[in-house]
Amino acid sequence: MKPRRVTMSSYDTTLVVDLNQGCRIASLHVGGRELLITTGRSPIEWGLYPMAPYAGRVRDGSFGFDERRYELPRTLNGHAIHGTAYLQEWEQNGDTTFVTDLGPPWPFPGFVLQEIRLEDGSLSLRLEVHATQGPMPASCGWHPWFRRVVDDTASHLDFRPGFMLRRDQDGISTLDRAEVPEGPWDDCFGEVASPPVLEWPGFLRMRVTTDCDWWVVYNERDYATCIEPQTAPPDALNNSPHVVRPGHPLVANATFQWTKLK
Repeated sequence: MKPRRVTMSSYDTTLVVDLNQGCRIASLHVGGRELLITTGRSPIEWGLYPMAPYAGRVRDGSFGFDERRYELPRTLNGHAIHGTAYLQEWEQNGDTTFVTDLGPPWPFPGFVLQEIRLEDGSLSLRLEVHATQGPMPASCGWHPWFRRVVDDTASHLDFRPGFMLRRDQDGISTLDRAEVPEGPWDDCFGEVASPPVLEWPGFLRMRVTTDCDWWVVYNERDYATCIEPQTAPPDALNNSPHVVRPGHPLVANATFQWTKLK
């Protein structure tokens, strides 16, 4: 497969969008330093990629909608995970906009648009999940893999959620609220008091804002921190998904804004 990458630059920042790898941001250099994990054993383990038409796990790769049952590929420990968009080849649809079909693993016709805007000190992302022939359930979000350590400086996450969704014996979030324990986490959170801040002391402070109501934080690995804004919790297809109809897409926005500390 011929590499297809788009490079964007602004001041001291350069990012690379990989169209063959799910329209993920494959690299994000700020001040000459790489902020993202740029390789992984599988497509879910690196970069900053869109999750659509569902975010997180779908229990047993199965869900019901409109009195029918649907099966999805079980891609992680017997469950479906993170949608189809991150596995698709994308096309550029303008200077900052990209598009892909949802693909045959997803049983409903539709497509995803992603807008990527890089400005001095910020990266703004927008997702639109579209249905083309009828209603379908959906959720979406983003999965960034930030390096835990940059230039020998370990990062610190300031994250203040109001509650956590309890996970069951399969490791999947339920709708039961629980108090937030000390990390590390692989969990879904709500009622976040203020935008999360990821800081590499002496180098850079990054603030994440979004119109999504839910956050998943994954920091169980010692080399990465994942801060994932999502429109719904994991397994939303089996609980209370958004319903997308032709002409009425699911839309999500997120901004990663940073300040250099030296």
